[in-house]
Amino acid sequence: MSVTDIAAADLTDSIRTVRGTEPLVQSLTNTVTINDVANVILHWGGLPVMADSPGDAGEMAALSSALLINTGQIPDDRVEAMHEAGRNANERDIPVILDPVGVGSTPSREAVAESLLSEIEFTAIKGNYGEIAALTGVEAEVKGVESVGDYEDIERTASSLAESTDALVVASGVDDVVADADGAVRLAAGHEMLGEVVGTGCMLGATVATFCAALENPHEAAVHGTLAFGLAGELAGEMDHTGPGSYRTNFRDAVADMTADTAAEFDLEDQLEPVL
Repeated sequence: MSVTDIAAADLTDSIRTVRGTEPLVQSLTNTVTINDVANVILHWGGLPVMADSPGDAGEMAALSSALLINTGQIPDDRVEAMHEAGRNANERDIPVILDPVGVGSTPSREAVAESLLSEIEFTAIKGNYGEIAALTGVEAEVKGVESVGDYEDIERTASSLAESTDALVVASGVDDVVADADGAVRLAAGHEMLGEVVGTGCMLGATVATFCAALENPHEAAVHGTLAFGLAGELAGEMDHTGPGSYRTNFRDAVADMTADTAAEFDLEDQLEPVL
């Protein structure tokens, strides 16, 4: 199966499954967005746990339905916990999702990402255009944790990373791209205000992890999780807001309100475009 085989119309079934499953999602993430990550997991219908110290992180990963590793902060003890949790999840065939925050901006972040990719099998990798390009070895421009370059061939770049890592790849940007080794789809859903709120990238990673935790098909989880996130962004934009702060609140409410029935109100057939 390829991501190009996933039907947008089946999103409603995926959302219903996620909310009915209530999966436990273990996250090692950064302190800037830890509350947002926990809440978006909860609002999708999952159960968040944020164990990030050596020992506890690995033990919790073994009990979870999915593991999210976010490299927004990389002190030595947290990196140790990332590896421990990843190994334990791999041993139990628990999906592991990597969010390589800021990779490409410093050698230290690149080294951590490389060590994780060399030792852990990931179900999905979620990053912005610059981070995905940097992991692939393509020239990328990342300032801090933000992608600021031009990436006209991001679909092929994402597919190349998927082939080399055997993981599904979600590249977030103006349009989101989901790729595997055999193809890629571009998603039309989303709202420009998502780019004005710090932490939406981390929340997308948490969304993909939550869908991977509940759905048996990881291709569906990556595509439908990304699509559901974008639709929530659109729904938040339709609510009254005066700037990024009120939009952020709207977005969390929109995720909580994104049921199968709500998703069905969108014209889902126009949301996915195969591009490879």
